[in-house]
Amino acid sequence: MIDLLKEDSGLWILSINRPDKANSLTKEMLELLTEAALAAKDARALVITGIGKVFSAGADLDEARAGLATDDVWERLSSAIADLPCLTIAALNGTLAGGATGMALACDMRIAVPTAKFFYPVMKLGFLPQPSDPKRMAALIGPARTKLVLMSGQKITAQDARDFGLIDKITEPDALMPTARSLAEHVLAADPAFASQIKQMCR
Repeated sequence: MIDLLKEDSGLWILSINRPDKANSLTKEMLELLTEAALAAKDARALVITGIGKVFSAGADLDEARAGLATDDVWERLSSAIADLPCLTIAALNGTLAGGATGMALACDMRIAVPTAKFFYPVMKLGFLPQPSDPKRMAALIGPARTKLVLMSGQKITAQDARDFGLIDKITEPDALMPTARSLAEHVLAADPAFASQIKQMCR
């Protein structure tokens, strides 16, 4: 359910592969994603994407009811991605919902297909967001729009997400991975220390 492709160039592609369940995430899948993110310290660039028409619907509903929605694995995953020295890109092949948002927020760049929607209905479901998610979201789109997403439960279109600054580019589905590769091109060709140092300078 989690695929990892390591290319000779140093580009790693991490894919959520559970399209029959809208790529909803189980505890096992989250642990595998975390392990892959921790290992990606050896990558020059990491792209996180999904298989099918949805990036991820968030937590698997059965496991969410059993406690996954408040498990610290979400925070461990987003922290592992945020701490990577390499370039990280969320290539959102479709809608991004709930706790899965943390993965995209932790990346350096976010690109999405035109049909993608973004929502994080924690108020409706009776949970708080993961601790780092509101801070990372507010850093991108500001406190008021973060409250719009987290407190009002608004579904944000890809166009609005780009206008807000939540994503950086909108691209057609067949151009999603080529666009991600293009964004990583300079990093893959450079000394890996440069990417790490530039990330530190931007913090």
